[in-house]
Amino acid sequence: MIVDYFRKKNLDNLVVLSPDVGGLRRARTYARVLRVPLAIVDKRRPVVNEAEVINIVGEVRGKQILIIDDMIDTGGTLLAAVDILMENGADTIYAACTHPVFSGNALQKLRKSPVKEVVVTDTIPLSLREGNENKVKVLSVAPLLGEAIKRIHQNMSVSSLFNI
Repeated sequence: MIVDYFRKKNLDNLVVLSPDVGGLRRARTYARVLRVPLAIVDKRRPVVNEAEVINIVGEVRGKQILIIDDMIDTGGTLLAAVDILMENGADTIYAACTHPVFSGNALQKLRKSPVKEVVVTDTIPLSLREGNENKVKVLSVAPLLGEAIKRIHQNMSVSSLFNI
């Protein structure tokens, strides 16, 4: 559903970026399906919930960037990636994740950041405070779950729903 959302945006010069090595497989799949280049952030964590970006592998200058992750908790990893992307001349930055934990003041930090839009699903109930409604786009997983239930009852493949 996130792929479909960005496919419909028809963005020029798009690059999919993984904010860390752990998300590389996911980002590679998005890049392949969207038929765009892939980039990755080389980072380390000096302490828990804190990320230090070391390098970007891939071309980002003048590009629209889609940062893909499984979840956004404090926003530290995402915002560290955004900072280095901006330093390296990225044009527009989008972010997407499946699980929007948004702990602490993550939403406020995202609102103040240069990220144009954060696309999330409703796998976690999300209370958007004033000022975040325009930056955060919530996609419903209800149609996906409904189709999965239907396929189970019809003895059809459910895993094929997730082959993007």
